[in-house]
Amino acid sequence: MTSAPSPSVLDLAPVVPVVVLDDLADAVPLARALVAGGLPAIEVTLRTPVALDAIRAIAAEVPDAVVGAGTVITPEQVEATVAAGARFLVSPGWTDALLDAMRASGVPFLPGVSTTSEVVALLERGVREMKFFPAEAAGGTAYLKALAAPLPQARFCPTGGIGADSAPEYLALPNVGCVGGTWMLPKDALAGRDWARVEALARAAAGLSAGARCR
Repeated sequence: MTSAPSPSVLDLAPVVPVVVLDDLADAVPLARALVAGGLPAIEVTLRTPVALDAIRAIAAEVPDAVVGAGTVITPEQVEATVAAGARFLVSPGWTDALLDAMRASGVPFLPGVSTTSEVVALLERGVREMKFFPAEAAGGTAYLKALAAPLPQARFCPTGGIGADSAPEYLALPNVGCVGGTWMLPKDALAGRDWARVEALARAAAGLSAGARCR
């Protein structure tokens, strides 16, 4: 009996909050606020010492969240984050060793690309879903539009410099499944633990993405 395939990362949610956590105590209430606002897919980046424990806490205590690990750059991190409960993986770039580890992990993953050659190399390896990073610095919507004609089989989650104003432009592209961003996580709201504000911003982001799809 074969198991069902893992869902695409690009189909988890149109907007994926990219979370950098400095205080472990913030992990669960922040995740609950994002889920309540309609953004269940949460990328916790491995940029702080508490990231692994934050993934573990969210996975254990926020059942409606789909928590993933971002800034994954080594096979060891793949193993550690999946063991902690990560349900998807995101990397800023990729190597053969990292790609092999992500593929072997059994969870959905998005290797990072910023050039046409990197996209073609991943397609050659059977990977069709990727993170486009850093999106704005690497050419933004114009670059992705240019890729769509020769490489229509590639789909992207652009991340890097995207905000509430530019997100709809990305989401309207046929080769974009979702976008990643931090605009629903302003520093002052996190510092003040203003989870109601985070929830409201998440709800606006979720609605914004839906509106972009309907145009």
